[in-house]
Amino acid sequence: MKLSALKRCVMGSVRWAFQCGSWCPSQAEWLLCARCVQPEEKQRIGHFMFTRDAKAAMAGRLLMRKVIADKLQIPWDRILLERTGKGKPFLTGGSSSEYPCFNFNVSHQGDYAVLAAEPDRQVGVDIMKTDLPGSSSIEEFFRLMNRQFTEKEWNSIRSMNNDWARLDMFYRHWEILLDNQHHVAVALGELDHLQHQSPKIGDVAENTFTLLNFEDLMVSAIPMSDEDPDYWINFQSKQELPFRQRRSR
Repeated sequence: MKLSALKRCVMGSVRWAFQCGSWCPSQAEWLLCARCVQPEEKQRIGHFMFTRDAKAAMAGRLLMRKVIADKLQIPWDRILLERTGKGKPFLTGGSSSEYPCFNFNVSHQGDYAVLAAEPDRQVGVDIMKTDLPGSSSIEEFFRLMNRQFTEKEWNSIRSMNNDWARLDMFYRHWEILLDNQHHVAVALGELDHLQHQSPKIGDVAENTFTLLNFEDLMVSAIPMSDEDPDYWINFQSKQELPFRQRRSR
């Protein structure tokens, strides 16, 4: 058996999360991160208006490089990532032919950036934070969203024993709806053979994702460019969140 084939067999499913929302990178940390992603991604991240979005995007890129470096044993500075026409990242270059079935996907929203990877199948992941619906009540919010779900789905949502649990179940259904329309659909490709199944109460597994800290995230990292002090100045000059969202917290 070839070594590359052996690696594909040994690697199992990967589910990682990084708490980018509470991450307050130091100057040294942020500049190191910038040196450990590809130049075009560094530039793209630098264009975000708010540091919340820049941190989430940076964490996503680092998670991708980490899973490839750790699980496929490709040196960090030799990993080449590109995007499909729909924006899904993929491994390219000479190493990609050795791992034709390896697949990964990232998502970030709210407090976390998450990654899912599989050695031999397509995988998609998406994340959504459960938030209270602005100034309206939960019941009014549900009334406005009534057309989005079937009666069976609404029964599942309303069967929960308190408002917060009902809102959480609403977002579980909403995330499935969005996934089928876009995010995970892009990750998985054609949807002709996918079947929608609503989550059952109590079926959600706990501790599915391993939570990484900054040291975990960067343990395999190899800088690929010189330090750019202006990149920190650009980051530090920005607000964390839009003013309206800061007020609502």
